[in-house]
Amino acid sequence: MNTNLAVLIDGDNIPAGNVKEMMEEIAKYGNPTIKRIYGDWTKPNLNKWKKVLLENAITPIQQYSYTVGKNATDSAMIIDAMDILYSNKVEGFCLVSSDSDFTRLATRLREARMQVIGIGEKKTPNPFIVACDKFIYIEILKSRDSQKDNADDEGDDAKTNKKSLVDNITRHVIQLIKTSIEDLSDEDGWAFLGDVGSLIQKKRPNFDSRNYGFQKLTPLIKSIGEFEVEERIAPNNARYKHIYIKNIEKTKKGSNRKK
Repeated sequence: MNTNLAVLIDGDNIPAGNVKEMMEEIAKYGNPTIKRIYGDWTKPNLNKWKKVLLENAITPIQQYSYTVGKNATDSAMIIDAMDILYSNKVEGFCLVSSDSDFTRLATRLREARMQVIGIGEKKTPNPFIVACDKFIYIEILKSRDSQKDNADDEGDDAKTNKKSLVDNITRHVIQLIKTSIEDLSDEDGWAFLGDVGSLIQKKRPNFDSRNYGFQKLTPLIKSIGEFEVEERIAPNNARYKHIYIKNIEKTKKGSNRKK
């Protein structure tokens, strides 16, 4: 069954660019039956959203700024989220914001057994990120075609800019993968890659192979060089293969010395 999702966008904290790619990404996780964006549409800085909203059938919700320094948009979005929750019309929420003020909302929705996907910029505070089941950075959602077009038009500058968006694979990331394999491995040390990916996602909601320049987890694993990768024919369907991975054991010093 396809999961029905409510997509709630904080217009004050999200750039209008790449909304098309964002909606395509959300479609991977369910059917966005409710799509709303919140902001004070009397302000000129939100004008750039108007064309985007029409193209993606997103409903703008007007929220005036009643008091200077207070974010009325956040309150309106939170109230709507709770109304939608109790309407029983959806099975999950996609909260699009880089604002940590939505941390408690994400936690409350998950307590109600809702799937919660967060989307925001890399500057998003960690408390909001870990409150979600999965968190996706907007910076990685540019389509490969648009990246290619930009590279063709702008040359080396565009390529350098694209490279700057890719995070380094740190020892901490490698250790995260290793411990996840150990948690799931059989007696021989092998673990099903699909299960490993799911466990990593639970441990770190913002983990995404695209953050490191890879479209899928398998090539990311292979690029590190510290894991064995094995393809096995699926038991019930010879047309499909399952991928298993294993930590490469380091040879202990002196283990090959003659006694």
